[in-house]
Parts: sequence; C-alpha cells; structure tokens
Amino acid sequence: MAKAADPDFRHDTPHEIKALLESDQALSEKWQALTPLARNEWICWAISAKQEATREKRRVRLHEEVLDGKKRPCCWPGCPHRRESARKWVDA
Repeated sequence: MAKAADPDFRHDTPHEIKALLESDQALSEKWQALTPLARNEWICWAISAKQEATREKRRVRLHEEVLDGKKRPCCWPGCPHRRESARKWVDA
C-alpha cells in the first residue's frame, strides 16, 4: 500500500514564479483556480532543471500553458518529493 503524501513535500513558490503571477492578472487567476497539488507540480517541474536557462524556458512554458488551461506540466511524472519510491531521483 502506498504511503500517504506528507504535506511537507509542498514547495514554496519561488520569487520568479511569484513575479510572473504578480505581473499577469489572468495568469494569477488561473493559478489560483488550480489545486494546491497542481500548483506544486508546476513549481517542482519549473525549479527541477539544473540550468537557469532551462528553468527560464520552463517558466515561459508555465505561463503559456497555465493561461491555456493546462492543469499539470505535460510529460512530467509528478513531483518526486511527495512519493517515497521516487525520492531516489531527487538530490538529497
């Protein structure tokens, strides 16, 4: 049986994403309509890239896709921080 998700897995919203939300009212409204888990998936996906250039591309994509009504990043298996079985893929 899978272990229940621990609420401590949730990521804080980084200042770069906060800046996006503050600069675009429509994006902010769509963001607030997402579930906390969906917002966490977007945050984890956006911050998980090792290079800043890739993180910036992901923030641009987050902006576009959330405005388009996407609930989660495409082709993302989900935040590895919330599943014990996936923690091996995350740097400690």
